[in-house]
Amino acid sequence: MASTTRPVDDLVARSNRLGADPANTNYAGGNTSAKGTDVDPVTGAPVELLWVKGSGGDLGTLTEAGLAVLRLDRMRALVDVYPGIDREDEMVAAFDFCLHGRGGAAPSIDTAMHGLVDAPHVDHLHPDSGIALATAADGEALVKECFGERVVWVPWRRPGFQLGLDIAAVKKANPQAIGCVLGGHGITAWGATSEQCEANSLDIIATAAAFLADRGKADPFGAVVPGFEALPVAERRARAAALAPVIRGLASTDARVVGHFTDSAVVLDFCSREKLGAMAALGTSCPDHFLRTKVRPMVLDLPATAPLEDAVARLRELHAAYREDYAAYYARHATPDSPAMRGADPAVVLVPGVGMFSFGANAQTARVAGEFYVNAINVMRGAESVSTYAPIEESEKFRIEYWALEEAKLARMPRPKPLAARVALVTGAGSGIGRAIAHRLAAEGACVVVADLDEAAARTVAAEIAAGTKALQASDVAVAARSDVTSADDVAAAFAAGCLAFGGVDLVVNNAGLSISKPLAETTERDWDLQHDVMAKGSFLVSREAARVMTAQGKGPDGAAGDIVYISSKNAFFAGPNNVAYGAAKADQAHQVRLLAAELGEAGIRVNGINPDGVVRGSGIFAGGWGANRAAVYGVPEDELGAFYAQRTLLKREVLPEHVANAVFALTGGDLTHTTGLHVPVDAGVAAAFLR
Repeated sequence: MASTTRPVDDLVARSNRLGADPANTNYAGGNTSAKGTDVDPVTGAPVELLWVKGSGGDLGTLTEAGLAVLRLDRMRALVDVYPGIDREDEMVAAFDFCLHGRGGAAPSIDTAMHGLVDAPHVDHLHPDSGIALATAADGEALVKECFGERVVWVPWRRPGFQLGLDIAAVKKANPQAIGCVLGGHGITAWGATSEQCEANSLDIIATAAAFLADRGKADPFGAVVPGFEALPVAERRARAAALAPVIRGLASTDARVVGHFTDSAVVLDFCSREKLGAMAALGTSCPDHFLRTKVRPMVLDLPATAPLEDAVARLRELHAAYREDYAAYYARHATPDSPAMRGADPAVVLVPGVGMFSFGANAQTARVAGEFYVNAINVMRGAESVSTYAPIEESEKFRIEYWALEEAKLARMPRPKPLAARVALVTGAGSGIGRAIAHRLAAEGACVVVADLDEAAARTVAAEIAAGTKALQASDVAVAARSDVTSADDVAAAFAAGCLAFGGVDLVVNNAGLSISKPLAETTERDWDLQHDVMAKGSFLVSREAARVMTAQGKGPDGAAGDIVYISSKNAFFAGPNNVAYGAAKADQAHQVRLLAAELGEAGIRVNGINPDGVVRGSGIFAGGWGANRAAVYGVPEDELGAFYAQRTLLKREVLPEHVANAVFALTGGDLTHTTGLHVPVDAGVAAAFLR
């Protein structure tokens, strides 16, 4: 529905400004609203409406399509049929009968707060400073000291219709107030105009922050523990890259997840302090926080300088204990009608001296979980600086985590794409076949490390992928890595980039290659060495590092540890003229497929190959001179080489980079889970290259 009223325009603009600053609210957290009058298209008479951010939306990126639009008279009439707090969840379904017109977002649980509060504009936000006061043991007294009568305390209540009634009553009883602090949760502000409401929200946030800064004590998390200080940057990044696949594997015990690594100053300081264990055990408080981070994180209790093998062994012990504790938490609070336990693995893992690993179904979710835990650290620091951090009770956390309404929200999420939660690394992905493969894997849900000797080309492809998938942050779907596959150090660095960006790597495509077309007598040692270094040695180095990372991750819940795919060639099996070095290198690659399939199968790693032929258009190799040489060999113009290759095939069809990418997806997309050691021809049918 096109915007016809100023309240809508003002609401979206205000929401975007508030949501752009993480000091105001977290990603997808909080909600805003405006009330106003529009024309009823049926009666032609004016009708009072409520525009409110819909379920699951984000203030920073909110558009009009993300608003739920309700008739205010019908929404407020629900007060007369409200069945009481024991049945308040039923009211969410009732919101659907208050909607005005078609389209728009689904109303959220907080709709009642916005509709029942008697103010034209309302903001509900989750600022760190406000939640710090909301989670302090003596929060009510602190709010009084901080704001006087301008901001009122509202005791903890789970979000819902009753909380809306509570806030409406508080506002009515306190006409001087500009807003309230919700115990354990966040803040709500209101105003007669959009500008006044926004100003009141920012006033509450800034006043709370200044109060904490003035009244707060230094080092609220205690002293730094010797040995738990942050490692130097290069050392901690190397340590993080080594630990990431291990931790991701543990966090993927119940369901495969993507990881995100953070070593911000806030995280490193928290992990170095003597209260780390005690604070982490208390968990987060704001419902938006622990829904993303789980009830509490897993914390490695070893100094940063502990040997790597000791850290890995201890992480495995802690993970087993975490799963037992989470199952016990579920058992303590679950009722017969509770949803089934969703998984017992941690969503956040803290490693002193190194940083924080967070996990989710995709890279954006993993990143946001980490951002939310940074919010939680800030909240704990603020509360501890002026009081004692006292989050909501564990039983209340469970009620929200396993809320039927949250379960319904999860059920509405779209079905994951075939390669969701998979991390792919493609070599030679800056152009040609590699570029097509990277694009296809990302389109099917994978996170992609675009590796290429030409770093600028790799960055271009990563940016293309981000634009094509409409990622909120480009690094949520693709990162670029410069990689000379003939260098073991470069290869290791590319995999480390994948581990730091996404937690690990579990789909590797050996695509980097080149070709020099010469008769035997004209083929130099340099020609031979260069092609074997890039394709034979390069594939070996990439596969060796892939096997190390995949083995560290372990087999996922489906029993698979990963895929390695070689882009070999028809020339590995068919003897063509004037390409002895290229053909021999490709034959080496083809046999590596068989050898590694036999060796790595026990670890759950599948190794398969693809044998293209005649990929002229869009090919980096053909554009680099190979096309002109092959055209000369066959006596055809270079611009007709693709058509020439097509005519010699059984299908008489030209092969494009996208067709090779299709084969990669066919091998890795989930339908060929029991296939390894296979070579798939993508050549439109070259009988002489049939495998025998």
